[in-house]
Amino acid sequence: MAVRSTAAPPTPWSRSLAEAKIHATAFVHPFSNIIGDVVIGANVIIAPGTSIRADEGTPFYIGENTNIQDGVVIHGLEQGRVVGDDGQEYSVWVGNNASLTHMALIHGPAYVGDNSFIGFRSTVFNAKVGAGCIVMMHALIKDVEVPPGKYVPSGAIITTQKQADRLPDVQPQDKDFAHHVIGINQALRAGYLCAADSKCISPLLKEQVKSYTTNKVNGLERSNEVASSLGAETIEQVRYLLEQGYKIGTEHVDQRRFRTGSWTSCQPIEARSVGEAVAALESCLTDHSGEYVRLFGIDKGKRRVLETIIQRPDGVVATSTSFKAPASTNGSYSNGNGASYSNGSGSGKLAAETVQQISQLLAGGYKIGTEHVDERRFRTGSWNSCKPIEATSTSEIVSALEECMDSHQGEYVRLIGIDPKAKRRVLESIIQRPNGQVVTSGSSQRSFASAPSATATATATATRLNAEVVDQIRQILAGGYKLSLEHVDQRRFRTGSWNSSGTIAANSEREAIAAVESALAEYAGEYVRLIGIDPKGKRRVLETIIQRP
Repeated sequence: MAVRSTAAPPTPWSRSLAEAKIHATAFVHPFSNIIGDVVIGANVIIAPGTSIRADEGTPFYIGENTNIQDGVVIHGLEQGRVVGDDGQEYSVWVGNNASLTHMALIHGPAYVGDNSFIGFRSTVFNAKVGAGCIVMMHALIKDVEVPPGKYVPSGAIITTQKQADRLPDVQPQDKDFAHHVIGINQALRAGYLCAADSKCISPLLKEQVKSYTTNKVNGLERSNEVASSLGAETIEQVRYLLEQGYKIGTEHVDQRRFRTGSWTSCQPIEARSVGEAVAALESCLTDHSGEYVRLFGIDKGKRRVLETIIQRPDGVVATSTSFKAPASTNGSYSNGNGASYSNGSGSGKLAAETVQQISQLLAGGYKIGTEHVDERRFRTGSWNSCKPIEATSTSEIVSALEECMDSHQGEYVRLIGIDPKAKRRVLESIIQRPNGQVVTSGSSQRSFASAPSATATATATATRLNAEVVDQIRQILAGGYKLSLEHVDQRRFRTGSWNSSGTIAANSEREAIAAVESALAEYAGEYVRLIGIDPKGKRRVLETIIQRP
């Protein structure tokens, strides 16, 4: 396979004419350009349209298992160096298992640590991104050092060290998403190398391979799977789990018990190779035809990762799956960081954002509860608890929530997140209303009021607040309650360390709305929640988040 790489051009500051050093197991697309002193490690994939140009700033290093996707540009200034993990100086250092995704720009001096993810069209210039960081789309990181394990949201501009230090930590679902990208690109690398090798590709083209096998061509393990009942991506997921040191488990459940999340384990899988694991999975599928079957990985902490349904009662075996964090087996949701997950089997009763909230609460070690109230008692805040939820998995909690909603149709139902150590609430979110409407939008508001009236909608037309929040403000004032606001940044949000901005001294609804909007502008980039306070009982009658970062 032709690899398009050339020596560095002679310049006033360098006449070394250095050339790239590319590991034999790496895949470099011929429509990419690699110039100068660039070291490319084992199992790297460099996609079409990339430009890695060590002609001004030099040298560059790209670590093992890293993927450089379409349109990525890596360049460096003549001046300025970073210290790589080997103690040497580089213009650009990219560690192992990193992902530089479509159209990203890494401009030296720059350092990207192991297991880091740089999202679409994001820029890293004169900066260091620590190991295990997740940088989402269209972000700018310049003149700072981002500590390891930090999450940079889409569109963020991080140009001061204070901003970098205040970034939130990466969550488990973010790590799983980054691992998923690595796994997908390793499969692509093997596929591209196979396609360029007649010995590897011929059996596939002639459709002569009837069972799953592994062949080693030029020292590289390739997968050839045609007639297996498992999809190619499921097999690749199995390989990825084994390579990462995870154990593999399977569970099954019939249609009746599926809604209650009462899964039963299949026979334990003790396989040491992909072929053995695939055979065990197919045995489970055969033994439990007509049922749901799901695959998951188990880490050393005995926690589940990458839970995926691979068979459904109609006999359909999943042919295209996604590696995903432990999640609901009902419906689909997004992790909020650009990765969407769906198992296609849910009831659709809960909104995607609600399922995500449940997953995040569990990941944070919080407990989950539910409350309900009819329309008459809603205005007084007299909520009643539903049946306690002792479940520890997202799917079981979703089932419990739907049971509460079914039992209290025509009422408000809200989801509660509880910090068991501090014995306080960290989240309240209405998930059902008396008119049967379930919250389905991904809006940042968490509503605690009835559906907005036409009057409220008209009042809110010229404001930043939506009609529902305006209606809440109106109800609080009409009930003789006082208004207050609290705010908190992303890092302190998980600990519930809210800061009060004081009571709003407004004599009219319009003044109150103006005060709230002023606070939202002042605390842009933070969580802001609206508080209703009973001055006589000195207690809160309402808490609702009206702005998110």
